[in-house]
Amino acid sequence: MASKGAGMSFSRKSYGLTSDTEKSRVTGIVHEKLLNDYLHRVFSSPDHAPTAATSRKPLNFQNLPEHLDQLLQVDSEEEESQGQVEGRLGPSTVVLDHTGGFEGLLLVDDDLLGVIGHSNFGTIRSTTCVYKGKWLYEVLISSQGLMQIGWCTINCRFNQEEGVGDTHNSYAYDGNRVRKWNVTTTNYGKEGRLVEKESSEWQLQGQPTVLLTLAHIFHRFAPLLRKVYLVESVLTSFLLGVMEAGTPTQAQAVVRQVLDLLWLFMEDYEVHDCLKQLMMSLLRLYRFSPIVPDLSLQTHYLRLTIAILRHEKSRKFLLSNVLFDVLRSAVFFHIKSPLRVEEAGLQELIPTTWWPHRSGREGKDSKEVQDETAEERLRRRAYERGCQRLKKRIEGLACLAWVGCGPQCSVPHPHPVVEELQVQILKLLLNNKDDNGGEASRYIFLTKFRKFLQENANGRGNIPLLCPPEYMVCFLHRLISALRYYWDEYKASNPRTSFSEEAYVPPQVFYNGKVDYFDQQRLGGLLSHLRKTLKDELASKANILIDPLELQAATMDDLDEDEEPSPAAAQRPMQALAIGGALPLPRPSWLSSPTLGRANRFLSTAAVSLMTPRRPLSTSEKVKVRTLSAEQRTREDIEGSHWNEGLLLGRPPEEPEQPLTENSLLEVLDGAVMMYNLSVHQQLGKMVGVSDDVNEYAMALRNTEDKLRRCPKRRKDILEELTKSQKVFSEKLDHLSRRLAWVHATVYSQEKMLDIYWLLRVCLRTIEHGDRTGPLFAFMPEFYLSVAINSYSALKNYFGPVHSMEELPGYEETLTRLAAILAKHFADTRIVGTDIRDSLMQALASYVCYPHSLRAVERIPEEQRVAMVRSLLAPYEQRPWAQTNWILVRLWKGCGFGYRYTRLPHLLKIKPEDANLPSLQKPCPSLLLQQHMADLLRQDPDVAPSFLNSVLNQLNWAFSEFIGMIQEIQQAVERLERNFVDTRQLKVCATCFDLSVSLLRVLEMTITLVPEIFLDWTQPTSEMLLRRLAQLLNQVLNRVTAERNLFDRVVTLWLPGLESVDHYPILVAVTGILVRLLVHGPASGTEKATSVLLADPCFQLRSIRYLLGHPEPPAPGTALPAPDRKRFSLQSYTDYISAEELAQVEQMLAHLTSASAQAAAASLPTSEEDLCPICYAHPISAVFQPCGHKSCKACINQHLMNNKDCFFCKATIVSVEDWDKAANASATSSAA
Repeated sequence: MASKGAGMSFSRKSYGLTSDTEKSRVTGIVHEKLLNDYLHRVFSSPDHAPTAATSRKPLNFQNLPEHLDQLLQVDSEEEESQGQVEGRLGPSTVVLDHTGGFEGLLLVDDDLLGVIGHSNFGTIRSTTCVYKGKWLYEVLISSQGLMQIGWCTINCRFNQEEGVGDTHNSYAYDGNRVRKWNVTTTNYGKEGRLVEKESSEWQLQGQPTVLLTLAHIFHRFAPLLRKVYLVESVLTSFLLGVMEAGTPTQAQAVVRQVLDLLWLFMEDYEVHDCLKQLMMSLLRLYRFSPIVPDLSLQTHYLRLTIAILRHEKSRKFLLSNVLFDVLRSAVFFHIKSPLRVEEAGLQELIPTTWWPHRSGREGKDSKEVQDETAEERLRRRAYERGCQRLKKRIEGLACLAWVGCGPQCSVPHPHPVVEELQVQILKLLLNNKDDNGGEASRYIFLTKFRKFLQENANGRGNIPLLCPPEYMVCFLHRLISALRYYWDEYKASNPRTSFSEEAYVPPQVFYNGKVDYFDQQRLGGLLSHLRKTLKDELASKANILIDPLELQAATMDDLDEDEEPSPAAAQRPMQALAIGGALPLPRPSWLSSPTLGRANRFLSTAAVSLMTPRRPLSTSEKVKVRTLSAEQRTREDIEGSHWNEGLLLGRPPEEPEQPLTENSLLEVLDGAVMMYNLSVHQQLGKMVGVSDDVNEYAMALRNTEDKLRRCPKRRKDILEELTKSQKVFSEKLDHLSRRLAWVHATVYSQEKMLDIYWLLRVCLRTIEHGDRTGPLFAFMPEFYLSVAINSYSALKNYFGPVHSMEELPGYEETLTRLAAILAKHFADTRIVGTDIRDSLMQALASYVCYPHSLRAVERIPEEQRVAMVRSLLAPYEQRPWAQTNWILVRLWKGCGFGYRYTRLPHLLKIKPEDANLPSLQKPCPSLLLQQHMADLLRQDPDVAPSFLNSVLNQLNWAFSEFIGMIQEIQQAVERLERNFVDTRQLKVCATCFDLSVSLLRVLEMTITLVPEIFLDWTQPTSEMLLRRLAQLLNQVLNRVTAERNLFDRVVTLWLPGLESVDHYPILVAVTGILVRLLVHGPASGTEKATSVLLADPCFQLRSIRYLLGHPEPPAPGTALPAPDRKRFSLQSYTDYISAEELAQVEQMLAHLTSASAQAAAASLPTSEEDLCPICYAHPISAVFQPCGHKSCKACINQHLMNNKDCFFCKATIVSVEDWDKAANASATSSAA
């Protein structure tokens, strides 16, 4: 009964459940007689005969088991039931329920038969329930007004706005207005939803309610449902049975009803424990379930998980307290790899195995892949068909089953078995439409997701809850699918937004403080430093002011002098907080309590908003921002409002005004990028190890089969051992090939490749948009550049050869955009982190190693290409130079003298089958970039001297270090005691050798492209550069070509780690430089180069003869060399050096032989006094002013490039003048 204007708030605690004998036995909805009648009716005798109420034993939960035992007896006595009418529950006299179930202020008579309402629309129930038949009721109305009377189910929820007839589960009649009510009003007499009216009789439709019994059941068993063993063995099994028994719609409805009952009849803390144990049970079942062929167990557990998460109240509780706080919820998104192929049914799916066969040799005419035989081709095709069957089993259309598309859909759908169900879970967690009476699931997920990322990034969270990399990979792929679904769904309803294919993270997210990046490094350094140094740019470009208090707390320093003091800041014009509106007035003291929690913070924001009318900020107003943690933010901080842009606060002028999508999806996208950086890329690389194992066992099997063919038949013992080895290798390969198929289906499939490719394109757009903001680009976290680099590397190296990156849509455009980013930012001054700068440099070096990516570099705008080459030619002393030099070498490889090999020739001769030896890419020189380099060296007079001087300095250092290390290695080997050479020392030694070779190749490229830098002596530095070059070349030749010298002895030791150290790579590089200077140059240049080379005291003609294998004439008194000793000669490498190049070497040798003889005949003895006191190699030719000290021009010119002080007296040198001894002597005598 209800009087208009009030309602009833139904609460389970109003039932007053009790079994005390002192309580009234006729009041309240639930009492002993009602329970007794209902239990007798539910657990009646087998013949369903009515039993007499006077003779039957009262039933309750204490004696119910005894009653059941009696019913199971064959000779049980029949009991008569009298005095109880079928279809009615409750006391014989209907009275009002004053103990519970009412709403509003009501005055009930002592006899419980009359009621007076003293509030607006109060509601009260009676103590009787009817569920079958036809019933009459009579009520006396004692006053006028709007009143409704009728029937309701126990599920009704009343409040002060809705009473009986205003809800779906109630029906009422209003005699004043002569209308019936069931949510909507209709004329009197029309059929209602819950009851039918025949004359003055009312018939209730439906099944009998069991809520009364459930109230007692939950009162007794709710504490037990908190126990893990009971939940796992009873409740979980029951719910799994429900999912199996009914149709998808029915199963979903039953699970929802069960959860409704849990929340209705149990205390909140009991429901919380029960749900936590339920999810833990499901997670354990899913995690440890065997990998059966059809994955039915995993599918079954995921279906129940989805059904539970569809319940809104349960989902929000689990999100807030369980999924990320107690459980490692990423387990639900993982498809584990089978430890044994038998358990996954891989033998049935892939009956025929196959593995690739690789060629083991490289050479001039060798092929990388052998031709397949007909048998191998059939096996490969059968294996590929099996892989497709496995792929369909995991993620394809496997069967007709439940997708969970909604209760209105009854059509079976073909569905992806496991992965689509996992995506469905994330779709439920990302739902933002369930904000009725609380926070939407998506915003709870964002808070927990950010904390999840922070714990995994820092490694300081709860160790059992840190996400393993293999889980993170699957989690990322499912998250991308769910994210793109909601992104495109929002685009469908908001045409002005963008599709997910155009997604990126706007740059203002990185500096407006709405997203917490915790300890993630920014491109420009520490966040506090950036906010202090770039505060003016933030104010001018983004209308943002950094909160001075936060800045002071972060830096622990005073504010700059130009920062306004706090009193002036209080009088500043309109400024807004990051949480929302403007604050023109001081903050009220009652809002300043440090104990304010999130709720109080929300109230304080609302109170401040009431003080100041909401309005959009003008362009002249600045927004004061401060960093908010994930727990501090509200929905308005993320999505914004009509006066606050939320995550997009501080939009720079370069960004478009129209939004991309919902702001919350932008944060999910940002988290997905961070996930890849945390551990996904590392795990993708780790899974490639399965493919490496296949290659190793395949090679071992081929070697064993080859030995079997060569083994004599009489050696049965050897044949037996080889046959056993062959069987072991074959079985292992069968296992690995099937496991490799599983890895390709779950980790390296085409769909997974598209996810990584989409993430790469997101990072590229984000970097491009951030770059347009100028200095604010420094706020971007480093991991965006890292993910762009690593995702490209994964697509290129990890997903092949099954899937090729060239098949991806927009492949060429993506390569070009990534090339532009690497070319621009590898020397970007806005990027200060050493690690990320090295990563960019290494990525660019790798990029120019492959033809496709090198062509992409050549497709970027010319201005960017020239800027990139200019950065590569910057002096080496100012930055890490090894990677830069390697990039220049890659641009030249294929054009140099004998520089067309893919692997060092001596390595192919020594160990052609060793897979661990370094294998170089095929030469792919860039003539376009070489031309840019030549233009810059010609046109800019300052670039060439500084660049070449740094190259010569580094060559001198690298080769000197190499010689010093091999001396230590030789000494350690010659000691009598047992010594072990440190492997790190060997690696450093080999690295110095490789650096020396690469530096020589860069010099060869420079001389080839711009020979006038060395040969045009009208330029002030040409002669000095040529003399330094000749000096270094002679030193290298003398050290490497001497008979039975240190270099020769170390090379013949064949030490592990020094495989790349050999005569060929370094001598060919030196030969290329000499040929360019002495053969290809103009006559005048050749003459200058010859004179400089011969004038160097270290020049030895025997070193040039050594190149062609000519023996050195024996010194007087020494024995002739052994005739069988193998000598080095360029003529032995005809596969790598052309006949034309060999002819040029012969021409160079003849030229130097002739020039050396002429120089020896024309040379005059020089006294020691006339030699340069610095090098003692050249005559004195320069005098310093004003001190008057002397040296040769080469020494002083080289010295002045780095220092202006005199060698001898440290006086500052003002000028250098030519000095000739004869001219100076004649001038002195004339003066005398």
